[in-house]
Order: sequence, then structure tokens, then C-alpha cells
Amino acid sequence: MPRPSSVLAALALIGVLAVPALAGGTGEEAPQFTEEFLNDTDVLAKGQEIWVEQCQFCHGKNAYPGKAPKLKPRKYTPEFVYKRVTKGFKGMPGWDEVYNQEERMSVTAWVKNKDFSN
Repeated sequence: MPRPSSVLAALALIGVLAVPALAGGTGEEAPQFTEEFLNDTDVLAKGQEIWVEQCQFCHGKNAYPGKAPKLKPRKYTPEFVYKRVTKGFKGMPGWDEVYNQEERMSVTAWVKNKDFSN
């Protein structure tokens, strides 16, 4: 039977290894989407800029019609959107090597904002 101290050490190691997975496997801390962040005008402006620069080519100007499936942002949590932006999904590439965490969070805030029409 394992000693209690070795069991605790193993559990601690598992916890340390699991943290990157919570942040999308990037080694970053999981983002915090506060109401303040999601409604910050500078954050939204940056997110809209990245959307126009990169995302609308596939998703369309207002998320539809485009080459990609229609988005349903009202049904998504910010964490869900962020994960898709970071890691991609099916034919959509992940943007974790192109945009930093703050930029990906800004896109998330823009997609979740009431002014993002779909």
C-alpha cells in the first residue's frame, strides 16, 4: 500500500500537469472573463479589429454568411468561444500561435458582445 505522502505528491503533480490543459494546453493560465473585461471598450475595439482582419474571411462580415458555419454567440460561453479561437475546431485553425492570449480574449469579448450582429 502506498504511503500517504507519496499519494499526496502524486496528486500534486497531477494538479500541476492539469493546469495547462485548463488553459487550452498553452501553458497559460485560464483566462478570466469578467463583466468588466467583456464590456471594456478598448478590448472590444481590439476584438473587432482582429475579427475584421482575420475572422470575417471565413465567417462573413457579421458571422454569416461565410465559408464557415453560422455562429450562434448567444448560445456560447466566453470560455467556449475562447477555446475555439485558441485551438480551432474541425476546419478552423487554432490561433494560439498567431495571437497572444489577450488578443484571443478580445476576439472572444467581441463575439459575445451585443453589438456583434449575427
